[in-house]
Amino acid sequence: MSATIREHTDRFTRHLAQVRDLSPHTVTGYGKDVRQFAAWAHSRLGEEPMPGQVDHNLLRAFLGMLRQRGYAPGTVARKLASLRSFFGYLLKEGVVEEDPTRILRSPKTPKRLPSYLSREEVFSALDLREPEGFRGLRDRAILEFLYSTGIRLSELTGLETGDVDSGEGTVRVRGKGRKERIVPVGGPALDALERYLPARAEVLREVGEEGTDPVALWLNRRGGRLTGRTVQRMVRRVLGEASGRARVSPHTLRHTFATHMLEQGADLRAVQELLGHESLSTTQIYTHLTTERLKEVYRQAHPRAGEEYRPPED
Repeated sequence: MSATIREHTDRFTRHLAQVRDLSPHTVTGYGKDVRQFAAWAHSRLGEEPMPGQVDHNLLRAFLGMLRQRGYAPGTVARKLASLRSFFGYLLKEGVVEEDPTRILRSPKTPKRLPSYLSREEVFSALDLREPEGFRGLRDRAILEFLYSTGIRLSELTGLETGDVDSGEGTVRVRGKGRKERIVPVGGPALDALERYLPARAEVLREVGEEGTDPVALWLNRRGGRLTGRTVQRMVRRVLGEASGRARVSPHTLRHTFATHMLEQGADLRAVQELLGHESLSTTQIYTHLTTERLKEVYRQAHPRAGEEYRPPED
């Protein structure tokens, strides 16, 4: 008897984790989306659906159900992307003869410009207080690293002590799909790291070897690798206090890094490489941010900027 969609989903998520080396969060998201479709198809068909039973009409009905239930266009598009990946995997494995998602179009989603901090807000956060103790030194170094390099949260928590070359002023980063890239690190970030490392070594001495992760760069009090959730809470607390914003995250500093680089005249392709984006179009969203900023400066500073231009009516 052939396997059901649910059974193939387990194999699919193992493939994503072990072969494509995607993050646990991404793997969980893909699996959740496909299992939601499988559960809905089960209720519609009255039986556990097999991959061969799925055609574009069944998928269209599923997407229509999501829209009727009020799912945002971006969420619907993400679920369709998960199903595209799933059926693409089944096609390569020879489970299906054609991909039923091939002729489906993703819903149009409005472009959302990422939020970012001003230089004053970033500097205010970094100069909020003089760091003290293990936690203070570690958190300051993390904030400096995030702003100095623009790396992702998963890339930050995955860093090991041997990845940083202070002499060269660089860090080796393992990005999506475990692709490595070399990213420059600024002096303030390296200074903060040098102040944190002795405190890190002291924690390892205190807790001993059991249960520790001695190669991880960022540690918790027990000597284990710092989790992304802990970093998120710290960034939200510190940046929120400095900026007065409710929704700030490590990704906010990534957006801030890219925006500030472009505002200072950095080449778009250089920023693309620093961020680890595969496509230049992903990086181009930051040009919208910098263009809007320049237009605002122009309107405020130029004596003949005048009011907004309105074309004459016919």
